[in-house]
Amino acid sequence: MKHTIQALVENKFGVLARVASLFSARGYNIASLAVGETQDSTVSCMTIVVDASDERILEQIKKQLHKLIDVITVVDFTRREYIDRDLILVKVIKKKEAAVFEKLIKDYPVKIIESFGDCCIVEICADYSQEEEILKELKKIGIKELVRTGRIAIGS
Repeated sequence: MKHTIQALVENKFGVLARVASLFSARGYNIASLAVGETQDSTVSCMTIVVDASDERILEQIKKQLHKLIDVITVVDFTRREYIDRDLILVKVIKKKEAAVFEKLIKDYPVKIIESFGDCCIVEICADYSQEEEILKELKKIGIKELVRTGRIAIGS
């Protein structure tokens, strides 16, 4: 099961490494990690997505996160109401399926941000389920390159 965990931490060097090491020490791969300053430049928000089937070990990780001196708060969004987004940039061949592009742009939060030669770069900013639908359609066209920022989340 995927868990989305948010930690507000002091904006200091080494904090990211200490937090990431808690997960790796328990053998969990971090599926997504996004870190950025909040409205307060001394505080950063870390959004961590981890695939963990053992709830007991995940609870231990969260308890140990709370114990780190630079961690202010830890929230597990897994069983809460929240909104998440991920930014994806995809390079595709634009001339292959023009109708598919038009449908995606009309039906989803997709926009063409750059066009050059026979390629274009598409921006996707959506929740996980929509992203998967969009990427499924783009795979039919042919994805040349894809990069993602990592999921961010906020409680609702």
